[in-house]
Amino acid sequence: MEQPAETVAFDEVELRRWRADDIDTLNRVATESLAHLRPWMPWAAHHDRDAIAAFLARSDEEWASGQAYNYAITSGGEVIGSCGLMRRIGLGGLEIGYWLHPGWTGRGLATMTAAALLQQGFALTGTDRVEIHHDAANLASEGVPRRLGFTEVERVPVPEGAEAPGEVGVNVIWRVHSPAAASRPSSRPGHGLRPGHG
Repeated sequence: MEQPAETVAFDEVELRRWRADDIDTLNRVATESLAHLRPWMPWAAHHDRDAIAAFLARSDEEWASGQAYNYAITSGGEVIGSCGLMRRIGLGGLEIGYWLHPGWTGRGLATMTAAALLQQGFALTGTDRVEIHHDAANLASEGVPRRLGFTEVERVPVPEGAEAPGEVGVNVIWRVHSPAAASRPSSRPGHGLRPGHG
């Protein structure tokens, strides 16, 4: 099965595939980030070392199956967060997810991370679109897809409501189509796909 690169350098970040022996590093970075992440990440409310171990084991399984590709985000040799490409939006689609340690926010590193993932995602055969989803109240997350040329395509109420304390329970979906998909003739006149347009 075709897979993305296990190590990806892009501008000031380097992404590398998570390993089982990263447990202490990831546990430390996540623990130091909890106050920053709890409003937006449901898992942060239940964080402990066992949950980290389970995440790393699941990451290994999902990488092998092609379901998800999870990476450590590093800068200057230091682990500063986590990100991934996930196959959970239907055939031909990949969703990007990411979080950073609060000591590293505000430097454009999340945008660089998403750009690196976008590049890897479109290098995989059959990927015709990549999406970024975030809660409507998470305005900081909005800037990343906007800067990368994604287009907001939908706002969808979450059936079960807000999952984390900072959320309002409305999922904002941003999408960009692959340049290859944009250059293919449409099966219906007037419905060609263009990069950055949903």
